[in-house]
Formats: sequence, structure tokens, C-alpha cells
Amino acid sequence: MTAEGLELTFALNHMAYFLMTAALDERLAASAPARVVSTSSIAHQGMNLDFSDLQSEKGYNGWRAYGRSKLANILFTREAARRLASVGVTANCFHPGFVASRFGSASGGWTSRLLPLARTFAIPPEQGADTLVYLASSPEVAHVTGAYFVKRKAVQPSAAARDDAAARKLWEASEALAKPFL
Repeated sequence: MTAEGLELTFALNHMAYFLMTAALDERLAASAPARVVSTSSIAHQGMNLDFSDLQSEKGYNGWRAYGRSKLANILFTREAARRLASVGVTANCFHPGFVASRFGSASGGWTSRLLPLARTFAIPPEQGADTLVYLASSPEVAHVTGAYFVKRKAVQPSAAARDDAAARKLWEASEALAKPFL
């Protein structure tokens, strides 16, 4: 948990994007055309958000918390795209691939033992950042918004990630959680 009472993975992977975008919304609009790009993951597949337990208080599982936070990234992107379209701001997200990073290195248990072996198959950080740079700067995607990308291609995320009602509900829940900070 964070000092503010948020589950750490949710706070870092979702609320940080939400708060940053909310704090910069006027600046983004004044800078239009502007872009919001967030990092999601294929780990969103098979996940659903439990709006009655966004902080995983009913039972914590690290991988489930991570996957749900990555689903939240896509839902955030969809709703941000809808809300920001009228002011000339696009919002997209992407899956970087399995990147050689310190991800999971402090998680303990079998994960900490398995990940060093798995990282031998990981891509370098520069390759993982390629789609991020593309989405932030390429004229080819200047007018694309609300999409999920893998290797510079828009792909269809899971059905749960395409749920516009859930995207709106997550936005509203995030606004309530962020209220003390805005």
C-alpha cells in the first residue's frame, strides 16, 4: 500500500498516468495537437476489474494486481481518447514486449529465481521503447486515438479492455481517488 492507502501496483501503473494527465489537461489542450502515451501490457489478457475491490483488499495476488493495472491502462486510454478528442489531444497505449529490465526482481519467491533466466530471451530496453517513441512522434499516428499497439501496429485488446462503460466507470473511480491530490 502507498502512504495514501492505494495498492502500490494500481497506484504506480494506473493512478500515476491518471493524475499526470489530469494535472496537465489544460496544458495538453493549449499545446494541441498533443499526445498522451501510456505503457500497458499483454498481461491485461484474461483480466477483469473488480470495481468493488480496486485496491485488492479482498485478496492480493501480485500477478493479478499487475494484469489488472495493465487492463486499467487500456481503459484509461480509451476514456482519455474520448474526453480529449475535442481539444486535439490523442491518447494511445502499447505493449512494449518482454523487456530486459528489473521488473519483478524484488518480488521474492519463484519469480525472483525464474526471471533472471527468462531475461536471457528479453529484448533490450531500446527495442521495448520503439513503439512508445513511434506513438509520441510519428506523423503516421498523429490522428489515431484510443488504440492499443504492439510493435507499431494497432491491435485489438481483450474484450474487457474494449468495454467503454468500464472505461467511464474507472475514470470516475479514479477521479474520486485523485480528488485529494488535484
